[in-house]
Amino acid sequence: MFNNNTNKSILLTGAAGFIGSNFVLYFLEKYPEYNLVNLDLLTYAGNLENLKECESNPRYKFIKGDICNRELVEFIFNEYDIQGVIHFAAESHVDNSIKNPGVFVQTNVNGTYTLVDVAKNYWMEKPFTCKPEYKECRFHHISTDEVYGTLSLELNDLFTESTPYAPNSPYSASKASSDMIIRAYSETFGLNAVITNCSNNYGPKQHDEKLIPTIIRKALAGENIPIYGDGKNIRDWLYVLDHCKGIDLVYHNGKKGETYNIGGRNERTNLQIVDRICSILDEMIPVSNSSLKSYRDLITFVEDRAGHDRRYAIDATKLENELGWRADENFDSGIVKTVAWYLRKYGINK
Repeated sequence: MFNNNTNKSILLTGAAGFIGSNFVLYFLEKYPEYNLVNLDLLTYAGNLENLKECESNPRYKFIKGDICNRELVEFIFNEYDIQGVIHFAAESHVDNSIKNPGVFVQTNVNGTYTLVDVAKNYWMEKPFTCKPEYKECRFHHISTDEVYGTLSLELNDLFTESTPYAPNSPYSASKASSDMIIRAYSETFGLNAVITNCSNNYGPKQHDEKLIPTIIRKALAGENIPIYGDGKNIRDWLYVLDHCKGIDLVYHNGKKGETYNIGGRNERTNLQIVDRICSILDEMIPVSNSSLKSYRDLITFVEDRAGHDRRYAIDATKLENELGWRADENFDSGIVKTVAWYLRKYGINK
């Protein structure tokens, strides 16, 4: 148990991953009235190194376990009197979902069902009636813009909260399914739930296999930098701390049963991303290989991913207008901070 039992305990799932670990540090510092319980199975994307800064914090507790394990989830709710859930845990690597879709269905669909069903039973007496001491409890589900499918490269349209779902990969299909489960528990049982769908995150602590860490890692090693297809796929990039601030706002102030999109308004092709990172590296750590003029010379095009969506872009107007959210970083400022963090990670002090 925690030292301070007057604090509210919030269950975070998957918070040893990229976004969750950034959120834990942000949330612990901002809210001294909260105890945080982190339930994480530590699959390929989870890493306790991401949370070394808060290991000794008396308001933080790590539990290794599976969100699909109902007995464990029920134990955590009872043991820590959980009064809020922020659900990050998900299998999220699209390539892996193509190779092994079943794992994604198990974690993202069944795991989400287990969590929300336990929360409903713990907090509510019956549909639309909360137990008196749990009236303020909320379930916040973290999702992705990939549930909306793909946008045209020619049009300037954006994903809004009313865009129909059209997931194209096993990953996005599993996330769309989990979103629908949360919606159903809000509509059928009156559970106090909210959903946020975010665009592509970047920043410190992202898993090495993702696009931006891969570009940095490969460039520094003097290895070919792989870019799928023609490199013209477009993503809207969101700095991870801006995402954390958006989650914070929605968790505390969002309307029950609503969905909020969180996006950075930073559309870039993959070619633009790799070009910008190579420019930063060329300036900070000029290439030492005499056969190369620039890190750009390492860019290599590889066979495109199956079902690769061409463009994602988020319209965050609802979050901006209703809750006053604004991104503090644009891509140019955020990517410099990100590259600098990875240089420190790899022992290159710049």
